[in-house]
Amino acid sequence: MLSEFLLAEMHRLGAQDALPLHRQLYEALRRAMLDGKLGPGERLPSSRDLAQDLDLSRNTVVAAINQLSVEGYLVSRVGSGTYVNDNVPRSTPGRHPGAQGARAPSAAPRMSARGEALATRFSALELEVQPFTPGIADFSAFPLTLWQRLQNKHWRMTYPDMLDYASSGGYAPLRRAIADYLRVFRSVQLDADQVIVTTGTQQSLELCARLLADHGDTVWVEDPAYWGAVKAFMASGLNLHPVPVDDEGIRPSAADDAKPPRLIYLTPSHQYPTGAVMSLPRRHQLLSTARAHNAWVLEDDYDSEYRFSGPPISSLEGLDSDGRVLYMGTFSKVLYPGIKLGYLVVPKPLVAAFRQAHYDLNRPGQMPLQAALAEFMEMGHFSSALRRARQSYGERRQCLLEALRPVLAPEGHNGPFISGAEQGLHLCLRLPQTVDDKALAQRIAQQGLIVRPLSAYCLARQDLKGLVIGYGYAPLAGIERCGPILASAVRSMASQG
Repeated sequence: MLSEFLLAEMHRLGAQDALPLHRQLYEALRRAMLDGKLGPGERLPSSRDLAQDLDLSRNTVVAAINQLSVEGYLVSRVGSGTYVNDNVPRSTPGRHPGAQGARAPSAAPRMSARGEALATRFSALELEVQPFTPGIADFSAFPLTLWQRLQNKHWRMTYPDMLDYASSGGYAPLRRAIADYLRVFRSVQLDADQVIVTTGTQQSLELCARLLADHGDTVWVEDPAYWGAVKAFMASGLNLHPVPVDDEGIRPSAADDAKPPRLIYLTPSHQYPTGAVMSLPRRHQLLSTARAHNAWVLEDDYDSEYRFSGPPISSLEGLDSDGRVLYMGTFSKVLYPGIKLGYLVVPKPLVAAFRQAHYDLNRPGQMPLQAALAEFMEMGHFSSALRRARQSYGERRQCLLEALRPVLAPEGHNGPFISGAEQGLHLCLRLPQTVDDKALAQRIAQQGLIVRPLSAYCLARQDLKGLVIGYGYAPLAGIERCGPILASAVRSMASQG
């Protein structure tokens, strides 16, 4: 009986989704039509009868019937009643053996090969560096009260055009502030017009891949590699060619030259994830290689603000005399991850094309947020916040180093050692090749700590073992408490290896 079916469906929908009554009845009637309980051309009971049978108000029933009529499921005939439209399809024709024209269900639609690869390979959930201590990430170094005050100010002052899309590459004062900062602190050669404000490194990479390479072109990536870059290039249909990294950065060989690149992606100031700093000779060699192959170089300077020993490492772009390096950075490390603002510095001949493509593909906005950040930088708050953050993160780094010191091998011996601790918000604890770093990371996870196996970042090579350990957003007290636990697990596994 129809009323019994409708009551059962409404009860199920109310329990699962807490839908309002008129929506429950709408969904129940719709399901009755799609499942064949109400066939094409069949007359519905009157709204008065339905209201009585289902113990609902007549207004509730009328609202559901009106919505179904608007969507074409029902048709009204003056003086006759309301009927199921003759064109209503069955959702599952193969499930009714007695129905006319029954057929076997067709194969389910599938994702593309590229979609399958994006969903299953090099997953950020497994590779993104997180605070290794349990609990909530600590962003106490960020001046939240000041930041909220600036955002509120610019929302109150916002002009109508600030609520529109941005076609000029970003808020002009922010682009000027970024250019001033990069000229002074990163030795980047640029004008403000060359700055494109993006939603972060991922969007910068996608823009570069789409505008500078065609489907099937080759991109050289460091091995081990940054997962985000790998995903961006895969999504753009590029062929990945991994090039090994050593203590001086990426190390192309003659075999690599046999696969000429269209793009070369690098993290030269602090290789992700090993932390290697690209040497000056290797930088000149890389630029010569790019010139020989007529390739573009994508320089990802993701955490150069946090240099804890020695002067800041100058950018690769500052050595480029050919205009083939595109430089990108992010505010996610300096301020907080969720701000989702970054920047891309493009050579002058590319400015117009990148602005147009950015506007067409991404419809950029967030102008009040960009205005708040521009003032944050112009008034010196950015530099002050960076100094405080550098001190705070430096203390956490030192605490972690002290905790790991007992498990490090003496210099010249084959045992655990640390790389990449001079900069950034993570370090890499390198382990002998005999150690199963994935098993070690799982063992540490059983104790509630988060570290990543270095071998998981490798694309082709199999000679790197270690742990990638984030400390920047981990509370100092958490590092003091959990650091010895981490060291003990490393010592136990390394001794077995």
